[in-house]
Amino acid sequence: MKNNKTVGYKIQTIRENKNMSRKEVAEQAGLSEEQVTRIEEDIDLPALAPLLKIARAMGVRLGTFLDDQEELGPVICRNMQKEKSISFSTNTPNASRHMEYYSLSKSKSNRHMEPFFINIAPAPANEYEMSSHEGEEFIIVANGEIEINYGNETYVLKKGDSIYYDSIVPHHVHAYNNQTATILAVVYVPA
Repeated sequence: MKNNKTVGYKIQTIRENKNMSRKEVAEQAGLSEEQVTRIEEDIDLPALAPLLKIARAMGVRLGTFLDDQEELGPVICRNMQKEKSISFSTNTPNASRHMEYYSLSKSKSNRHMEPFFINIAPAPANEYEMSSHEGEEFIIVANGEIEINYGNETYVLKKGDSIYYDSIVPHHVHAYNNQTATILAVVYVPA
């Protein structure tokens, strides 16, 4: 039996509660039915872009899939609470899972922003896949250096540098110069 805290289980439960078929969710999200099935069955945890598309198709916040508890007031995430990470996959056959996400707000209900600490491991250039989704992103580099491909532009950010951009433009964030990096990223998706 599935652990009731998995992303796949939550997507399946919400979909069933809304009387939607996997095919309907896939069509409305612009994904294949196989992708939705693999996500629901916890075979794949998708990159943020497909997860956002599924959330939009089902009329829920992205955080609905990542929430653990429901806190209405302020939520504090202590340094030691960042132990559990989420690794998203692009479902590219040879792609490594080079990013580990540490949610900083998963117990905050009704939130509109998704803050994460993200550890980025070096990955071969041929594994980069641009993605886009509704909303905005803010990133500040905590350690190391990152490279961001944004549309036709490329930016290199060092420790302390930040960037704020519209995430509808195809983009990709990765470690720069074959070194690991850590970033604080805040993703906003309109409801």
